[in-house]
Amino acid sequence: MRLWSLHPRYLDPQGLVALWREALLARAVLRGETKGYRNHPQLDRFRSHVAPVSAINTYLVGVYGEAVARGYSFDSGKIDSVQTCPQLPVTDGQISYEWRHLLQKLSSRSPALHEHWRSCDKPECHPIFVVRQGQIEPWERQSDSAGTNA
Repeated sequence: MRLWSLHPRYLDPQGLVALWREALLARAVLRGETKGYRNHPQLDRFRSHVAPVSAINTYLVGVYGEAVARGYSFDSGKIDSVQTCPQLPVTDGQISYEWRHLLQKLSSRSPALHEHWRSCDKPECHPIFVVRQGQIEPWERQSDSAGTNA
């Protein structure tokens, strides 16, 4: 499961569809509707929120917005009504780590998109997050291929 802290605009079509599905799965986990993925570390940041299900619904709204901007037909009925939701913190180290990880994926899966984004030195985060200074988040399962230094 990868719930990107990066803005969904950077994802290729496969990545955006996967993110939509994984965020829906994450919501099911947070609602207690499934036994799988209950201990997945990426859910910790949503669980730390005062209203975890509201936070993941706000996350889904951001993913849905990108899908609509691209002309995709994601089902908005899958998103619960969203209340105003405070932003969640994410570290600049986490954003840098995810950026390297995504660029590596794009280099093999979507070379044209990789070429488009590779010169971006300060990618934006998903709208639910607010960036603060820090290292890679403790919940991240680091891959040597994306680099472990923030």
